[in-house]
Amino acid sequence: MVSQDNAMYLDPAIRDWVLVPIMLAMVLVGILRHFATQLINTMPKQDLKSIRQGSGLIRARMVRFSSDIPKLAFEMRRTYLVEAFEGKKYLKNPEAAGQGTPNPLQDPSAMNNMMEGLKKNMMMFVPQTIIMNWITFFFSGFVLIKLPFPLTVRFKAMLQAGVETRDMDVSWVSSISWYFLNLMGLQSIFTIILGEDNAAGGMRDMQQMQQMNPAMMAAGAGAAPDPSALFKSEREFLEISEHVGTRLKGVEVRVLERFGGRVSTLVDKKRV
Repeated sequence: MVSQDNAMYLDPAIRDWVLVPIMLAMVLVGILRHFATQLINTMPKQDLKSIRQGSGLIRARMVRFSSDIPKLAFEMRRTYLVEAFEGKKYLKNPEAAGQGTPNPLQDPSAMNNMMEGLKKNMMMFVPQTIIMNWITFFFSGFVLIKLPFPLTVRFKAMLQAGVETRDMDVSWVSSISWYFLNLMGLQSIFTIILGEDNAAGGMRDMQQMQQMNPAMMAAGAGAAPDPSALFKSEREFLEISEHVGTRLKGVEVRVLERFGGRVSTLVDKKRV
């Protein structure tokens, strides 16, 4: 690298042996991580009682917000669900009702979910740690590329990580910054190669690292809702809910008017 009249020139070998290899290595590692993640992932297992418990709450909410059923059908469904919730028919474990939030360490399904999360985190951290250490060890302090557009001084810390200079133009990019730019910018390449739903992109890694903040984990610990409390709350909502039929109101009159019937005849029959 030669400096002359405030101009900088890069050796073409830096492009061939540093710039392109870093990008190719990240693309290949992302593809391998995608297929490795598919191999270690397993389908979540849910027993029939858990599915029935969740479906009961969904059904109750659908009844409360439904306006397309007659009033008699609404009242029949409401009465059935209120009695079922009061009798704890939909609970996965009726004997444990009212004992608070269950301990996830004693639930086999929760333990399986925790193991799946650990596998995904391992597939996230191991490749990125290896690439980061490889770039830091071999190419620390390298300046690789110059962006074809001007930038403000605020971008200097982001684009020139590992290069402690004050006079260098902000548009120059260091090796560490090139790694992070590829980490956040290769998602389009992975989408073309692997499709939309892939496990190779770096943006998903950044989101998972933010979610693994210890403060957020401490806040979310023990935040699983108590099923018995959810059913009790839903039962109270059902008891005070009323039928609101808007779309089927006066449907007989609208049908007769549309197909040429006489509305007065139907009104007279209703009065009789």
